[in-house]
Formats: sequence, structure tokens, C-alpha cells
Amino acid sequence: MKKIPFIDIRSFLVVLVLGLVLVVAAGCSSTASSEGKPEQIRLDYAYYSPTSLVLKKFGWAEEEFAEDDIEVTWTLSQGSNKALEFLNSDSVDFGSTAGAAALMSKATGAPIKNVYIYSKPEWTALVTNKGSGIKSVADLKGKKVAATLGTDPYIFLLRSLAAEGVPADEVEIVNLQHADGGSALVSGDVDAWAGLDPTMARLELEEGAQLFYRNADFNTYGFLNTREEFAKDYPDYVNRVIKVYEKARNWVIENPEEAAELLAEEAGINVEVAKKQLERNDFSNPVPGEVHVNALVEAGKVLQEGEVIKPDVNIEETTNNLIDPSFAEEVIGK
Repeated sequence: MKKIPFIDIRSFLVVLVLGLVLVVAAGCSSTASSEGKPEQIRLDYAYYSPTSLVLKKFGWAEEEFAEDDIEVTWTLSQGSNKALEFLNSDSVDFGSTAGAAALMSKATGAPIKNVYIYSKPEWTALVTNKGSGIKSVADLKGKKVAATLGTDPYIFLLRSLAAEGVPADEVEIVNLQHADGGSALVSGDVDAWAGLDPTMARLELEEGAQLFYRNADFNTYGFLNTREEFAKDYPDYVNRVIKVYEKARNWVIENPEEAAELLAEEAGINVEVAKKQLERNDFSNPVPGEVHVNALVEAGKVLQEGEVIKPDVNIEETTNNLIDPSFAEEVIGK
């Protein structure tokens, strides 16, 4: 395993830009219809977004659009980076990401909008094995830390290092997809891991893994994003997607035990692990607003200082261009 140089960070951004080029080259959305409605509505689902699992399980989106003869399709996002790839390559119309990851993508010119907040999670922390001797961020100097480039855990790691005065170049960051990072931690291939639920909760309960650094404020929110083209062409359908997401969100709030059982079933995890994951999620505020803007601006500043976002990017302007509360406000209210 090797250290991630900045060229790999640039490579991640290049993937996003290439996705943008593909969208432009396509000329029009593959979901376009001559009848003024999409032929398909392509949603993602993710184990880090319990509401998406509920929505998929009960078929409420399919019911909502059945009379319009609109097909609903589903794609699994294994992380924010995958959801953004799908959005930028016009493979989905709605993608579930962490807020900071969406900001990184937007900063490269990706044509996406945040239209809904599916949760306020504490879904990431810095994790190590019991007996590793790692008790603080300072102990990571010279150590290998697994993280998924371009996702909230990766951004959480950068913010944690900055907050504790540890230069990022003194840590060997190993780019692994979330579940692979957890496996690498258990096997001893890395010393620590920027974790993500539900894998983080599973390792905590089943393997005795220790969350040695937590800061809920460094977790950016769960963003449901859509492509700008889709929002422009089909605003009523964006509202209707939010409507069914609201049905799923309220179901999770009203049925926590059943929601945990569903998460366990879908993600292939123990129900106690699913309960721990859900305990770390706040589903109370689905409308994008000032608190989400502020969180992303602070995250963006750290990313800019770390040369992940280019220095000429206006973080405040980019954040405001990304977050669009108008759809959720129309459906839910302010």
C-alpha cells in the first residue's frame, strides 16, 4: 500500500470533470421524453442512507409514478464518490452523498444541486483496533490510515488532522473503498481507518474496534442531489421525489425498530449494528438551509487549505450554488 500523493486527488477531480464532459456530450438526458416528463426516474440507494432503503423496499416511488407510466430504477452507491460518478455520467438522476463530497464535485463544475437532506449523521469517526496504542490524532504520525478519497470520512480525516495540528503529509493515507478500509484495519494492513457506518458500527460491536476520535460537527450532512438538467426540465418531478422521500423519513422516525431490521436485512448486518447506526442519525431537519451552508463553507475552507479544492474557487458562492432549498420548501415548508 502506498501513500496517496496529490496527483491522486487531482485524478479524482479529473474523473468528476470527465463525467461533466460526458453529460455535455450527450446533449440531452437519457430520461428525456417528448411528452414533457421523464421516461425514467433513476434513483440511487445507499447503506449510509436508511431512508433510501425504506423507499426502495416499499416501492413508494414506483407507486407515485405508476400512473405517469414512468419507470423507476435503482443503483447502489457504495460511497459518495460513486454517487457523484453516477450523477456526473448521467447514470442516475438523484444521488446520495455527504455534503462536503458534493461541494468538492461542485467546485470542479459538476452540474448538480442539493435539494433535500436525508439525515444529519455522525456516520464517520477515526477508528483503530483495540490495543493498537493509538489514542489520539497525534498518534497517527507515520501511520497508515485507510480512507475513501472524495468522501466524508476522507474529508473528516483531513479536518481532524488540521484541527489537531498534524500535517497531512505526515500520515500515509491509503485509498480504499469503505468496506475494504474496514477489512484492512481488522487484518492489520493499516493502523487506523476513517470509518463509515454501518461497517464502522459492525466493527465496533463485533471486533472491538475503537472510535478514538469523534467530532459530530465535522460530519457533513446527508445530501440528496439531483442533476441541474433534471431539476430544470422536471421541477414537479423533483418535488414528487422529495414527497416520497418524506414518506420514508417519517416512517423511519415512527418505526425505529422496524427501520433497524430493514437496514440489517438490506446491508447484511446484525440488527444491533443497524440500531447503533440509526442512533447516530438525526432525521429531524430535511430542508436545506443556513446550517447546512455554514457546515459546507467550513469544510470547504479546510479542503482549500489542503489543496483539495483549488485556491481560486469561491467557497461561499459554490456552496450557495449547490444548495437549493426551494424544492423542499415547496413540498415541506420552511
